[in-house]
Amino acid sequence: MASLRDQLSGLVYSTEHGDSCPGCRKAVADCICAELEDAQRLAALDGVVRIRRETSGRKGKGVTTVTGVPLAEAELRQLGKKLKKLCGTGGACKDGVIEIQGDHRERLKLALEQDGFKVKLAGG
Repeated sequence: MASLRDQLSGLVYSTEHGDSCPGCRKAVADCICAELEDAQRLAALDGVVRIRRETSGRKGKGVTTVTGVPLAEAELRQLGKKLKKLCGTGGACKDGVIEIQGDHRERLKLALEQDGFKVKLAGG
């Protein structure tokens, strides 16, 4: 076990950079956590965008989910906004998944293929 002197000698607080990110321990303005998450998510993709209809966990309400889009988080949000506007419904972008309220699989497939993505309809 470390001595009391070793335990107390570490830096506890510094006003040099202000608040620091708990993930990467850099200043909040210099945080790279979001970039690292994007890089990890993009590395795990196979290049195929999958569109499926889901109702689980939504009290029977159907949503169309779009997964596997090889874009960074900011670009993914822009694409989600465009797709929601195309379908005339609401939705959300969470953890690399675009959710569109209602069943719009065919419409989304055509729009994404026009944007140059390889698309598959997944599920039933």
